[in-house]
Amino acid sequence: MAAASWYHRDISRVVAEELLAKAGRDGCFLVRDSESVSGAYALCLLFQRHVHTYRILPDDEGLLSVQTIQGIQAKCFRTLPDLIGAYQHPNNGLVTPLLYPVPRPRQAADEDSDGEDGRGGGHAASAVPAGGAGTGAWLSAPIAARSHISQQLHQRLQEQVHSSPANDFMGFMAEYLNHHLQLDLEALRHGHPQLRHLSTALVTACRALHRRIDFTLAGLETLARVFDPPASPRSPAREQGLLSSDPDLELLLNKISSVNHLLSSLEKKVLKSLQETVSRHNLALPSVVAAPPLAAKPLAVQSFEVKMGKSQRVALTVDVESGTVAITKRGSGSPEEIIPQDKILQLIKYQSVQSKVRVVYDREPQRSLSRDFIFPSARKREAFCQLLQLMKIQHSNLDEPDLISVYVGTWNMGSTPPPRSLASWLTSRGLGRTQDETTACIPHDIYVIGTQENSLGDREWVEFLRASLKTLMAIDYRVVALQCLWSIKIVVLVKPEHERRISHVHTSSVKTGIANTLGNKGAVGVSFLFNGTSFGFVNCHLASGSEKTHRRNQNYSDILRSLALGDKRLNAFDLTLRFTHLFWFGDLNYRLDMDVQDILARITKKEFEALLAVDQLNMEREKNKVFLRFSEGDISFPPTYRYERGSRDTYMWQKFKPTGMRINVPSWCDRILWKSHPETHVVCNSYGCTDDIVTSDHSPVFATFEVGVTSQFVPKKAPVSGAEPPACIEWESIEVMVRTASRSKCYIEFHSYCLEESQRSGENTSQSCDIPGFLKLGWSAKNLPVLHPILPDLEYLGDQHLLLSIKGVESCESYGECCIAMKSMIGSMAQQFETFLFHRGEETGSMRGWMKVRAPKDRRSTRERLYEWISFEEEEEEDAGSAADTATCPKPPLQRLRSRPRSLPEPTAGYTNPAYFIFEGVP
Repeated sequence: MAAASWYHRDISRVVAEELLAKAGRDGCFLVRDSESVSGAYALCLLFQRHVHTYRILPDDEGLLSVQTIQGIQAKCFRTLPDLIGAYQHPNNGLVTPLLYPVPRPRQAADEDSDGEDGRGGGHAASAVPAGGAGTGAWLSAPIAARSHISQQLHQRLQEQVHSSPANDFMGFMAEYLNHHLQLDLEALRHGHPQLRHLSTALVTACRALHRRIDFTLAGLETLARVFDPPASPRSPAREQGLLSSDPDLELLLNKISSVNHLLSSLEKKVLKSLQETVSRHNLALPSVVAAPPLAAKPLAVQSFEVKMGKSQRVALTVDVESGTVAITKRGSGSPEEIIPQDKILQLIKYQSVQSKVRVVYDREPQRSLSRDFIFPSARKREAFCQLLQLMKIQHSNLDEPDLISVYVGTWNMGSTPPPRSLASWLTSRGLGRTQDETTACIPHDIYVIGTQENSLGDREWVEFLRASLKTLMAIDYRVVALQCLWSIKIVVLVKPEHERRISHVHTSSVKTGIANTLGNKGAVGVSFLFNGTSFGFVNCHLASGSEKTHRRNQNYSDILRSLALGDKRLNAFDLTLRFTHLFWFGDLNYRLDMDVQDILARITKKEFEALLAVDQLNMEREKNKVFLRFSEGDISFPPTYRYERGSRDTYMWQKFKPTGMRINVPSWCDRILWKSHPETHVVCNSYGCTDDIVTSDHSPVFATFEVGVTSQFVPKKAPVSGAEPPACIEWESIEVMVRTASRSKCYIEFHSYCLEESQRSGENTSQSCDIPGFLKLGWSAKNLPVLHPILPDLEYLGDQHLLLSIKGVESCESYGECCIAMKSMIGSMAQQFETFLFHRGEETGSMRGWMKVRAPKDRRSTRERLYEWISFEEEEEEDAGSAADTATCPKPPLQRLRSRPRSLPEPTAGYTNPAYFIFEGVP
């Protein structure tokens, strides 16, 4: 019992069931942390090939008990081992006694290739928690076991010594682990939690720090006294106290606090002293005049040489400021036609011809005209469309925007200062899919900058970014948030006019370094609302080394589970479902699985597709291991790591370390991905890297997006109480297939910003487990609630989404969550929906059903959104060259969910693979 191998900490329900299935014996069990109640546990027990889950809950006094089972009186235990021991006997209310503990999988010591990380993730060495007292239950183990603990900790310390510069400090800690840890354990066991011997070891180890702080503090106090008023007395008692020869930890903390206070107050004290000097001696100071706010640079008139129709050469001139597009034939001195922006009805991009666009506009009353233009390149076409979109935005009468532009950048700075200019990075110029020069300096609404191994101070870095953007865009961007974890930083900047639209800002960080306690690896995140649209941004630095794919996957899972962002009411949902738009980026550190010489040869030939086929991130995504249902732009730029510093011509793939030479193959370590709610608008306009910033061995990466946003809706018509039927969301049926070995009854929770509070269904009305490892559940209309949105307007309802969670009745833990867009469900007839279920980053099943969203007749008016102004045409029409046809403005077809996950093969000859999604062909 001392090793407590049955306690698995915070593994997921799915992983727990897989471990029990592998064990395969009735009475196999393990304990994990509860996913639904903080501080509680879940006892998972295998019996007759099904997993039964019981909650272990603490009471107000910290005593633990298994959730009450009908007819069985609850028993309370002080420690988790005591509880497990008691339930190893029969007739305690469980389906079978606890017979065979399922141990944690052994994880080999995992050393980071950069010498920064030591062991693997946090599951390798987990002490068993106790009841409410907070002491580890393993303290009840005999002395031999505690000696084993001491040896184990000492061994872990030895594994870190080679990678730590603090050898002297490690010596003090080794002495403690060898000779004094058992004394602290014994004292803790008898109710004395002071850890006196650890405190003594830390005091000894920090003695040099005391002396250095004394020296610094004395200097700061001397400087501060220079600017004190003459009558201010000295404080020798304070100095003597701080320079005590018998320091302790509390005194050290007081000193650090004093240094912090002096540094923060010194600048104010010096400024006040100098101002008094100026006033006392009547010294003239130049008057400080507030600089007028910078005006945004007006956009220059842009001209494009294009082919109109089949062969005619013309110039298209876009004047954003005046709001016009002029068409001028070659050789003509004056425009043939000038089209005002309010006459342009639609832009249609051809997907079959990437450089072609159709412009539909009003020419005469009751008649619209369409013209086709072919640009020299797809990039020029995109620049033209962006300029027209910007023109529409500037000249629209909307109080709130429908469309904003978002810039995301990531850069591992290699612990060196940045160059003087970041212009190419911040304007998306370099290699890959880049911004055209005509649109590169159009300022984005939001800039999100993620960095790793950033050695600059937080304030220094933020001000450097703001100054860089002010130089480039003539806009004084406002800081929305800054979040740092050691050298991992994320900064969010926004245009001044959008500052009032930002609300509910949250920040968080997660450590995934040594044993998940050090922040040299990990993630930082920011979330906020832009009017009615929720955004999440995550910048991470994952484990390095070609062979560390599994470790990186685990880092991703830990971040996904632990990052506390977004609305707290949605904490039970997968992080990837909490936001309308989630962007995830950073030094993900996934490598290429190919011989380094073959990689170099293919880079020289620009054969990127062959390299992307062996990219670890792509392969892990294909296997549904990480980043489920995320999107990434096409990669058409060379690997961004590992370059020779000072150049972008040579990859330095050999790295010499004390332990020998390491090979770091050139790889796309630095990535930007995103995931959005269904039926929302997000388009990636650029994805590339710079080729002129050479201070690091990584190249900075950028991506830009146009993102549809919603406003805080204001009804155009005042509600008439009781006079009109409310809007409602009605369900006809729901079917769910989940991957589980449980037979638990379930219910569905419904969450949405359009509901006053979350709603809950009744228990499922049908249930079957004909296929091993899967549970099929069904709900009829009578067990599903009718939901009433807070506003009945169709325009409002079309922007809303529903989050659904399938939860077990006994455990209240989630079997999977999903998101449903209401836009396609609006109408008098029920519409079918189908979607996948996710939980803690894993695909756990699927859901389908029939529903409808009804709105009152007088609330059904809508308006076209600005991003709906541009549509797509799959195939080129035969008469596309005609300039006189009336346009019919085709809309892009709604994308239906594919019926199977990408990871599964397509069915053959009437056979449907049962995994995950088995409704296809099932009556």
